[in-house]
Amino acid sequence: MRCALKLHPGSPSLAATHVEIAVSRPRAGNLVLRYNVTGNIDDLRLASVVAAARADALWRHTCFEAFLRAVPEAGYYEFNFAPSTQWAAYRFSGYRSAMCIATEIDAPRIAVQSAPACYTLQASLELDRLPASASPWRLGLSAVIEDANGNRSYWALAHPPGKPDFHHADCFALEVCVLG
Repeated sequence: MRCALKLHPGSPSLAATHVEIAVSRPRAGNLVLRYNVTGNIDDLRLASVVAAARADALWRHTCFEAFLRAVPEAGYYEFNFAPSTQWAAYRFSGYRSAMCIATEIDAPRIAVQSAPACYTLQASLELDRLPASASPWRLGLSAVIEDANGNRSYWALAHPPGKPDFHHADCFALEVCVLG
């Protein structure tokens, strides 16, 4: 399934013109997210690839994100994927509350490709260790795109009123069955 992310009206982007994501489930418990950014890629700030490792505060620069919430639960997971191939996984008990590292998530497999007009990051998540009763899921997909001048634009399936807030319930705009 392909989805276009929408640019938040309060965060113009001079370098990125379009962000699209393809969501697939090659097998039970596996979720593959392929983010495609089009525009003038040379004008984006993209971290150099390093050894894949868990890291915090990835959202401060170009970062691709996914939020996963079981219906009708208040708790959810946040996944961050950086162009460096660093990543993060967090669990929340409710809206921005009781954040902790999601130790039940294995390291995602992240691959990146760059060309002058297109940048792609693909992340493959193994979610089979999440609670088996947690299906269906609501998925929020988003991206923070930083240009070479340090300006950030915010992209998501849906935006709540006001400032960008990927944790807001309005952003969990896609239903997906993750397990089974």
